[in-house]
Formats: sequence, C-alpha cells, structure tokens
Amino acid sequence: MTDQQHPITPPPELVEQLRKEAPLGGVARERHLIAAAYRAGADQELEACCEWLKAKEWIHPEFSNELRAARRPKPPSLKEQALAQTNAILNDPNRALLTEVRETLELNRRALERLQELEGQDQLTKGSD
Repeated sequence: MTDQQHPITPPPELVEQLRKEAPLGGVARERHLIAAAYRAGADQELEACCEWLKAKEWIHPEFSNELRAARRPKPPSLKEQALAQTNAILNDPNRALLTEVRETLELNRRALERLQELEGQDQLTKGSD
C-alpha cells in the first residue's frame, strides 16, 4: 500500500491526541477511535463546505455560519435539560408521584422558566447597549 495523503487525512497532532484520549484497550478503544475519527472527518468536511460557501460571492456570507449551527447544534444546557425532564414528569399522567414531590417539581419548573425569561431579557438589554 502506498503512503498517499488524502485531503481529509488527519494531521499527526490530532492522531496523537486521539490515541492519548482513547481507553487503554479492547473493543472500547476501537469504538472510541472509530467514533473520534468519524467526528473529526465530518467536522473537517463541514468546515471545507463552509469555506467554499464563504468564497461564493452570490451567497450571503452568514450562510456558512447558519449551516454550521444547523449541522453542529449546541447540546442543551443543564437548565434546559432539567426543565425538559421536569415537564416530562409533570405532564405524564401515568406517573404516580407523591403530592409533595409533584409540588416541588412544579416549583422547580416555574423557577427554571422564570430564570429563562430573565436571561432572555438580559440578552435583549445587552444587545441594545
């Protein structure tokens, strides 16, 4: 086999980093390395597509940022996860929860929603400065 460089071959530094981060042996190591390589290749391809879009004069320059955001969404925050789980429990009529637990969860949900409202207002205030 020839030592031919493919355009999406990872740089040696990345290969070394992935090797160091991987578990020590067996199937877990193989799965970790395969998933990491898959992610790295997909990320590199996405960045190449975004750069290509930026180079096109007939496409709005922000489109590449929108593409990146759509293809690599940020995971939900802990607050968003807590709110979603709380709502799922409160809205599930098949769950038999003690009244005190339901009331506590309802209080937590309202507090999280209020925090979300306040953060949204804070973002609007910062944007108008």
